[in-house]
Amino acid sequence: MIELLRETAAWLTDPALWGWGDRTIPFRIVQHLQLAIIPTTIAVVLAVPSAAWLAHKRRAEFLATAVVNIGRAVPSFGVLVVAALLAIRWGVAVSFWPGVVALLLLALPPVFTNTYTGVRGADAATVESGRGMGMTSTELLLDVELPLGSPVILAGIRIAFLQVMATVPLIAVIGSSGGLGRYIVDGFAQGRAARDQVLAGAILVAGLTFLADLAFGRLERALLPAGLREMDRDDVMIETSVAA
Repeated sequence: MIELLRETAAWLTDPALWGWGDRTIPFRIVQHLQLAIIPTTIAVVLAVPSAAWLAHKRRAEFLATAVVNIGRAVPSFGVLVVAALLAIRWGVAVSFWPGVVALLLLALPPVFTNTYTGVRGADAATVESGRGMGMTSTELLLDVELPLGSPVILAGIRIAFLQVMATVPLIAVIGSSGGLGRYIVDGFAQGRAARDQVLAGAILVAGLTFLADLAFGRLERALLPAGLREMDRDDVMIETSVAA
């Protein structure tokens, strides 16, 4: 074990891997982040407005529940395999963008359901007060329900982002780029001779996910409305199911 750790440390500190090229660590870190940020951003653009409007109108609760159940039932690797088969069927390479599409399917459920739950769970008395002040339906949604639901909404985006970050290495298994996961898959393909590369790849994935979680936590706190910023984190409901 000590020998393996020494080999891994030597692999990680190899100067040739810290330059810039398609096999270097900085290049694959950027690729890994792209594969996580792009589908999460698209999920936010698609799911937040639609879920917020449906929750504001008190409609399509069955749809939100279905999205939750689908998101829980479908395994991540299964989604990736389906995306790979569709890419092959349509005659396109299993490369970067099919991977983004597969990861988007994983990011959508938590963003949609947390947005729905956050808006739907906005304090009824505050909403009624806004309505009594003559606020329009759009003003109630934008100025009352969305700010009050923002802790839950941001928690959903954070869950989606971290879930995608952890799933990116599986993209390499189906032949796509895979970011840092490429080191793990290629290392397994080479067998015992590349065990240092496999362990180093796992360490890099875990470390990058940990740092991303810290960064997202700071961003999440910065984006909260000032009145909610001091809320105890234990009071923030990280809920992926729709309130009854």
